Amino acid sequence: MRTIRRLIYNDVLLSVSFVALAFLLLFSFFDVVDQLGDLRDYAGRGYSLGWALLYVALQMPSHLYDLLPIAVLIGTIFVMARLAESSQYTILRTSGLGPLKALGTLVLLGLGFVVLTFVFGDYVAPAANRAAATLQARFVGDITVGRTGAWMKDRQGERSYSVNVGALSSDGTMNQIRIFEFDPAGARLLATVQAARGTFGDKAWALQDVQRRTFEHVNDTDPRVQVEHLDGWAWPTEITIDMVAAALLSPDRMQTVDLYRYISHLRENGQSAQRYEIEFWRKVFYPLSCIVMMVLALPFAYLHFRSGNIAGLVFLGVLVGISFFLLNNVFGFIGNLRNWVPWLAAAAPGLIYSVLSLAAFGWLVLRQ
Repeated sequence: MRTIRRLIYNDVLLSVSFVALAFLLLFSFFDVVDQLGDLRDYAGRGYSLGWALLYVALQMPSHLYDLLPIAVLIGTIFVMARLAESSQYTILRTSGLGPLKALGTLVLLGLGFVVLTFVFGDYVAPAANRAAATLQARFVGDITVGRTGAWMKDRQGERSYSVNVGALSSDGTMNQIRIFEFDPAGARLLATVQAARGTFGDKAWALQDVQRRTFEHVNDTDPRVQVEHLDGWAWPTEITIDMVAAALLSPDRMQTVDLYRYISHLRENGQSAQRYEIEFWRKVFYPLSCIVMMVLALPFAYLHFRSGNIAGLVFLGVLVGISFFLLNNVFGFIGNLRNWVPWLAAAAPGLIYSVLSLAAFGWLVLRQ
């Protein structure tokens, strides 16, 4: 069995690597084409071809994370179909490779791809994305989300705060900061703070060029507004740079731990975390889709082929893989809109395709 496993593992690893490399080069080519516009627009700021290629290279880990499961599916289907067409799989079956052993062999290899996908998705890709965002902000401009920036909430004792950060610079400096302070009921505005810039400190933000308005005696007949202009002001808060980045950047590019912390922050401040909870569970279950892809590919080893049918089966595998990822995204959107249980919305596509592939595998085994 060790020789059989080595044969299958070598073929699958080589095939998956080739497919992943082909897809990676294709996506990188699209990124290079997309950067041509920035090269033209920001050449005056020093944005050259070398910086553009570096930005494209920093996007590769994210692309590889997105492409690994479908590369696993296509590569494994190609190997299984080729073994079946050349009758090598029949020889392997007579040598002791039963259906359950074949399933266990592929699942064991799939676990290796699960670990690889998790490492890229939780460590390599987020670090590369941060570096790419910093590089882009250096030449193109600050990191923003729409025209209004990022909105967050914070609670300190009985007071609640709504915080708006317009943009995040490449050096981690916040720009266009607005802070709204409310009473314990959250119904009355007590003070506002506007700052041109701010930096993150130890449990406080160091704000610069500050204008603070305090609304006094709001319940009396003589309400007043006190305006202060300060060069600097320290605002105590537990909001970290990761939380601001989470509000500005896409949650699917965050580390799982950072996403969990941000969800906890939203819950503590009474904000809806449904979208981020679904994304958290999708990041948990996404690496496991490599095992689902392996199970989907196994039935192809039990099909009877005519000469030249491999290309058609590989194309069918591509369609199956695309349908899986489309269903995964659809369940995420519907789960967010309909307030489904987050882990169920994230796990349902994988469970559905696993059941279908195991049913097809069992039917083909029994038919033979």
